[in-house]
Amino acid sequence: MHKRAISFGLLLSLLFGLWGWLGAMPSALALTEEQKLVSEVWRVVNRAYVDDSFNGQNWWKIRQEALRSPLETREAAYETIEEMLAKLDDPFTRLLRPDNYRNLQVNTAGELTGVGLQIAIDPESKHIKVIAPIAGSPADEAGIQPGDLVLDIDGVSTENLSLDEAATRMRGTVGTAVTLKVQRLDEDQVDEIEIIRDRIALNPVSYNLTQAEDSTPVGYIRLNQFSANATEEMTQAISDLEDQGAAAYILDLRNNPGGLLQAGVEIARLWLNDATIVYTVNRQAVLGSFDAGHDALTDAPLVVLVNQGTASASEILAGALQDNRRAQLVGERTFGKGLIQSLFDLSDDSGIAVTVAKYETPSHKDINKLGITPDFVVPQNPIRRDEVGTAADLPYQKAIELLTDGAVVAKAA
Repeated sequence: MHKRAISFGLLLSLLFGLWGWLGAMPSALALTEEQKLVSEVWRVVNRAYVDDSFNGQNWWKIRQEALRSPLETREAAYETIEEMLAKLDDPFTRLLRPDNYRNLQVNTAGELTGVGLQIAIDPESKHIKVIAPIAGSPADEAGIQPGDLVLDIDGVSTENLSLDEAATRMRGTVGTAVTLKVQRLDEDQVDEIEIIRDRIALNPVSYNLTQAEDSTPVGYIRLNQFSANATEEMTQAISDLEDQGAAAYILDLRNNPGGLLQAGVEIARLWLNDATIVYTVNRQAVLGSFDAGHDALTDAPLVVLVNQGTASASEILAGALQDNRRAQLVGERTFGKGLIQSLFDLSDDSGIAVTVAKYETPSHKDINKLGITPDFVVPQNPIRRDEVGTAADLPYQKAIELLTDGAVVAKAA
């Protein structure tokens, strides 16, 4: 009987303890709309994020801390979500407020307004770093280069700004001005540059046929971004150049910051036969792959131009062509973004970008933060925008030289 009393007393203590613990937890039924949004984001990340250690954080505890306050406004909920995501130390996993989410969808579809910069967060300075200006954009015409740091936007420091906060400050009505304080790559020089915002049409592909000195007809294709229509336009470019008699190709991926992963895979299939394009590795270390079939549009010799503005889907394409010995790479080491994000809709028309996997090249190189080293390192000489792909462009000239070298062409073929 004495033992039963002790057991019953212990059971009551455990029950009261459990009741107290449950009482301290936010009830799913009692959550406000703002708390439900925070919980929704938490669940998406908990299910999909590539790192199941969550950067060494107690992800469950983070949820509990985030839901302790009532979060009386939507802005308070957004700020709480951003604080929660910041603990992952991954700038690419981020909240996209409704306006930003719509702008991102427009961006990949083909048009936006603003200055035309693709950006990242510099891990050392925490300022905004330029991946690449969009070809023909106001930022491109103002001379902003890959690797430049944007220190402030209209007098507001970019230190610790999120990517979307910085992007929002640079977007705006066509014809309005924005002033960027820019520190040049590897220099102490800081310039204040006023840029007039404009409508930016994302024409992903431009091309022409040129004649090398030995009269070899060379098709030059510049791919600016992996947008939704990029594969269709690349297919048309190759088809037209084939009809014009192109015997070799230069594919220019310089300052191409990436875009849609699927577009990168589909464009690789236009150049490759029976080859692995890219491996993906998820949080369970499950290895997946995208492969090419028998649908390459040409087997003509190919040289690919890359630089430090070549990032993400561009690196997938460049790595696939290099590792499969389909092309020689010329230029500078690429940016080094080997992470894959997926977009998830949220219940209030906002969204969240989540890093769901990393990718490896066909030879299993992890290029995140390392980039791809070209076969021929040729630093970019200072040239005007209208001199890209001309005799004044040293990496381009090296590509022409390789394509007219019989030994190189035979090896590539």
